Amino acid sequence: MRRIVVLCSGQGTNLQALIDAEHSKVLSSGKIVKVVSDRPDAYALVRASCAGIETEIVSRKGHRRETFERLLAGAIGKPELIILAGFLPILSPSFVKLYPQMIINIHPSLIPSFCGKGYYGLNVHKAVLAAGVKVTGATVHFVNEVPDGGKIILQKAVEVKEGDTPEILQKRVMEQAEWELLPRAAELICRGMK
Repeated sequence: MRRIVVLCSGQGTNLQALIDAEHSKVLSSGKIVKVVSDRPDAYALVRASCAGIETEIVSRKGHRRETFERLLAGAIGKPELIILAGFLPILSPSFVKLYPQMIINIHPSLIPSFCGKGYYGLNVHKAVLAAGVKVTGATVHFVNEVPDGGKIILQKAVEVKEGDTPEILQKRVMEQAEWELLPRAAELICRGMK
């Protein structure tokens, strides 16, 4: 059983998908042992506590990036997989190098479109609608030194419908792609570890 640490900053809907996947055995080769958030008000911490998962807060406030990442590394410990599930801080190249091919992220678009610095949350869906594309989706990828630039693990397309608002599109992408892809990717990686 591979040890998984999940990093979150917000509501924790992708974390909940992972927790549900553990219970349904979709994710059976790994176990979430800890959830770390950079925000004390993140609802993800409540979701983790309700599931009996250890939590820790590592605040960015009052810390330089190097200090924050040193504290974050201490909180993470020695997992076999780190999952960024709505974790907003962009990790430095030196931090990422501590965990080669061990950090994955879910992004709410079909990378390489609508990704990189500044593309997170509703910003992605606003950009998708402004561009007038007919298909969007989600991507699970390894994290490297380039924001949203790591090797793609899984992708799934989602239709953009007439009359969509950023909020409606965000919900559809989460329900039809993110909540399915992230647990599948975690299982694939945990199963493939030697």
